[in-house]
Amino acid sequence: MSPVLGTITGTSAPVTDARGRILPGQNPFSPGSSRARPGTGPLARRPVRLALGLLLPAVLLVVWQLVTSAGLVAPYQLPSPASVWTAAVDLAERGLLGQYVAISTQRVLLGFLIGAALGLAVGSVVGLSRLAGALLEPLLGAVRAVPSLAWVPLLILWMKIGEESKLTLIAIGAFFPVYTTVVAALRHVDPQLVEAGRAYGLRGARLLGAVQLPAAVPSVVAGLRLALAQSWLFLVAAELIASSMGLGFLLMDSGNNGRVDRMLLAIVLLAGLGKLTDGLIGLAERLLSRRWG
Repeated sequence: MSPVLGTITGTSAPVTDARGRILPGQNPFSPGSSRARPGTGPLARRPVRLALGLLLPAVLLVVWQLVTSAGLVAPYQLPSPASVWTAAVDLAERGLLGQYVAISTQRVLLGFLIGAALGLAVGSVVGLSRLAGALLEPLLGAVRAVPSLAWVPLLILWMKIGEESKLTLIAIGAFFPVYTTVVAALRHVDPQLVEAGRAYGLRGARLLGAVQLPAAVPSVVAGLRLALAQSWLFLVAAELIASSMGLGFLLMDSGNNGRVDRMLLAIVLLAGLGKLTDGLIGLAERLLSRRWG
């Protein structure tokens, strides 16, 4: 076994093997050189957690079926799960359901990527520069308070009714959660980590990429999750902009036509897609934790 070189006392030098390779989990710029050991017991097993996560939705589905079967609620107010499934099959056979899902997902992901990238860039500048914070924070704080629907007529005026206006609105929704969390996270990075990075000759963008952002990974990921959820919320407002396709359009068109079964279908699909994309962010979090853990 190769000998291991210990950490130099009073510094943040990395723990390496005889060949000078940094050992996993020993990044000197991470807020903690060792990883917490995973928990033990049944809840540490992924199948058990998955089963528990599906338990409550299954109970709600059963209660929904029982309530509608017993006639406790009128069908025009709450259709049965079978009616919602029939509506889904009908739309799928007509080739509409897949199109609606694909178009809405594309809009959300593109708007999220644009907004998150801008939020990360602007948040990094504001979080690291007092001058930028003094200049930008008051304005951005005021803009953040503007409701999503308030942007719709202005975006129609500026960008007409094409995809650009929809993507812009979703990007606005994704921008602020990332911006806010990045600013707060960078301002609370351990100063000792920053000093260690400077001792290794890191400055500016290199210091940000190698030390400060990795130290802020948990907060940044939390901001990305909030931004993605906000993107799905802004999708419905975005598809108010003269849209003829998408789940937001399906939701509003069904409401106008009294198709409660399709309304519930749209809500279920939005919830499922939101959870699926949130799971992708969770996967990215685990990969980043391995990279900078």
